[in-house]
Amino acid sequence: MKTLPALAAVHAAPAVAAIGPVRRALFPALAGIGGDPRHVALTFDDGPHPQATPRLLRMLDRHGVRATFFLVGRMVEEHPEVARSIATAGHEIAVHGYDHRLLLRRTPADTLADLGRATSAVVAVTGRQPVWWRPPYGVASTAAMIGARRLGLAPVLWTCWGRDWTRRATPESVYHAVRRGLAGGGTILLHDSDVSAAPSCWESMLGALPSILALCRARGYRVGPLGEHGLRTREAAFQRAPRTRRTATAATTAGSTTSPGPA
Repeated sequence: MKTLPALAAVHAAPAVAAIGPVRRALFPALAGIGGDPRHVALTFDDGPHPQATPRLLRMLDRHGVRATFFLVGRMVEEHPEVARSIATAGHEIAVHGYDHRLLLRRTPADTLADLGRATSAVVAVTGRQPVWWRPPYGVASTAAMIGARRLGLAPVLWTCWGRDWTRRATPESVYHAVRRGLAGGGTILLHDSDVSAAPSCWESMLGALPSILALCRARGYRVGPLGEHGLRTREAAFQRAPRTRRTATAATTAGSTTSPGPA
């Protein structure tokens, strides 16, 4: 009887990093704290979205900013042209899973299949080999961490977010939420989709983004993707990258008999 609680504890151990102060203090690279205090990484979760993402891409282009997009595999398959447009615009492509589901509620086999399927979808559609992975809701499991490592994906969360997924979000609330946590070397989390959030909540993100970018400029921060952020995890991820395509294919094949399934 003692075995089940022990296994559950092992399964859920990485979830402690979902607690912001804990990960910033104990796991700075996982929190998205980069090596350059003058740089801020801008990241978006849950896309691609057929309405939100194109508008966001146009806005980022006007401001001359590149970002990292954590894509949901199912959304990539449903909107391949939007996913390709992100890569074509020069933004960094990353993985957010195939389905936006809490990993603690998934078996290790389902988790590995989800990660493999998501990575394969992203590579097939965008032609980009992802380096970064962010678990849904920022909550990882032991199986997910192992699977990400096998796929050459480095996990990264965030240091501040806009709380832009709620029904009550407004451009002002999103801006002030980011402002409260913004610091040099940090990683901003926003969402360009409402796939797992309040309908059209991304409108508030779009309304807040120009002010967020202006705030970064006023503080002397350069804004860019995680690949320019100086994270220690990046080198390790690239060292594992040659195995990624083969492992992703194998994981997808292993999960092909299963049903496809805010941050």
